[in-house]
Formats: sequence, C-alpha cells, structure tokens
Amino acid sequence: MKLRCAVIEDFQSAATTVADWSSVTADVDVVTFAEHLGSTAEVAAALAEFDIVVTLRERVPFPAEVFARLSRLRLLIASGMRNSVIDFAAAERHGVTVCGTASSSTPPVELTWALLLGLARSIVPEANGLRADGPWQSTVGADLHGRTLGLLGLGKIGSRVAQVGRAFGMEVVAWSQNLTEERTQEVGTALAASKEELMEAGDFVSVHLALSDRTRGLIGAAELARMRPTAYLVNTSRAAIVDQDALLAALHAGTIAGAGLDVFDVEPLPAGHPMRTAPRLLATPHLGYVSRANYATYYGQAVENIRAFLDGEPVRRIG
Repeated sequence: MKLRCAVIEDFQSAATTVADWSSVTADVDVVTFAEHLGSTAEVAAALAEFDIVVTLRERVPFPAEVFARLSRLRLLIASGMRNSVIDFAAAERHGVTVCGTASSSTPPVELTWALLLGLARSIVPEANGLRADGPWQSTVGADLHGRTLGLLGLGKIGSRVAQVGRAFGMEVVAWSQNLTEERTQEVGTALAASKEELMEAGDFVSVHLALSDRTRGLIGAAELARMRPTAYLVNTSRAAIVDQDALLAALHAGTIAGAGLDVFDVEPLPAGHPMRTAPRLLATPHLGYVSRANYATYYGQAVENIRAFLDGEPVRRIG
C-alpha cells in the first residue's frame, strides 16, 4: 500500500513540475495544496490522512498539538535547514523524522534590489500610469549613486546586498548588535557606531537580520523617526523586526519617503489588511525565496529526502 504525501503551500502549483518525483511515485502518492492552511484545526484536518508532509518555509506552524493530531505522520520536510515554527521535541516524541533542504541566498538578494530600485524610480506608479493612459511622467526618481545604503545585518544576504550597492556607487554602512570592524572591512563597508546612527545616515535602509528575541521590534517609532523624510526602508527578512503599526503610521504621515516589504505580520496577508492599501508602499507577497532555481532545490531535495527515508537512511535531518 502506497504512502500518502502532502505538499502544502504550493501556491503556484509548481512542486511537481520543477523537480522529478519519479524516484518515489511507485511508493508514494503525492497531493499538492495550493491554498493556505491557516489554523491548527485546518492543518490537522487537511493532513490527517498523510504519512509525509512537505511544507514551504515557516508559514505553517507545526506545534505539539498538530503532531498529536497527525497520527499517520512519519516524515516532515521543510524547505531550508532552519525552521522556527516546528516543535522538534514534539516531532521526536511522536516518531516524526524532520528533514530540511538547501536554500539559496541569491533570490532574496535580488528581490531586495527589485524593491529598492522599484521604490527609487517609482516603477509601479509610472508603469500603471502609462498603461492607463495617465500622465507622461509624474515622479522624479531618487538617485542611488553617491547615496548611502544602510544595512541592518551583514551576514550571507546582507553582505551580497552590500556588494551590489557598491557596484551602484553607493556608500554602504552596516550595523548589528555583534557586527565588528573586522567584518565590515572584509565586506568593504563602513561600521555604524549605533543603530540610531545608521537610521539617520541611510538614504535607503535595508533589513537583513534573523528574527530573535533581540531583533523583534528592533525598528520602532523612535528609529523610524530618525530616518530622513527622503529615505526608504526595505524589509525582505522578517516582519516582526519592524514594528508594523509604527511603519504604517510613518507611511501615512509621510515622515519617510516609502517602504518596500516582502514580509508581513500575518501571511498570507488578509483581504482588507491596512498594508494592502498603505501609501508609499511597494509590497510583494513574500517572494524572497521564490525562484525557479530555488524551487528546484527545495522540491528536488525533498524528493531525495523521501527516497532516503523510504530506504531507511534519512538525510538532512534538522531539529
């Protein structure tokens, strides 16, 4: 009798086309879910009859209550090798093996620049105006060359964003709690003396920090107030690093020039959510990791994980 595998959060119905599943289809029936499973009850009900679940990133939590209700579940595969919404101890108690996959930093780097450039040159309003027979030119773009790019975080993604900024001729300055002069010199950036100094200096401020107790709410009303009225904030990291209410207030008041967001406090963003209609906001539906090459890695390695599990030798275990 075949095992049943659920692939959830497959919004583009891409999971079975970007990777070759033929190595497992003789043993496993694969079912994909294009809709979001929101509540714990929805997750438990939808996945009750599955032995294997492939989940995308960290949008669907797997707390102890879910593992307790999924009696058939034996293998959970998450894209990436870190996951903050899986209760690994509960998975172990219920006999569930948890595996991950590789994940490239290239797509979020590229999306960061798509948002930054889109903001700087008002790409969306200008394109919409052209298509709607609107005014021929209605904005004056912001320059990048010679301006300051402030980076909150200089890790794998932040350092690559810095390289692109330098290629544009920008002055790049970075800050995080543990960032050192040695690290900034390696990357070719300046080290801000403080978070406040970085917020004041940046013409564009981009967030590239992991979410933790130390970074949650790191950018609030006080920090946003330090930004120039001509400055832009970009966040492709985690929504909770920036106080969402404070950001909405700044966008409505015009105390900053605009923001580019790919992450939100609730995902998918509900209909009617204030972020959907906020002024001065260029927003995308968490596309930072969504690229053909990254999906090929996620789902290709998910298939490898399933095959290895079936052969009794699980690989890429996490937790």
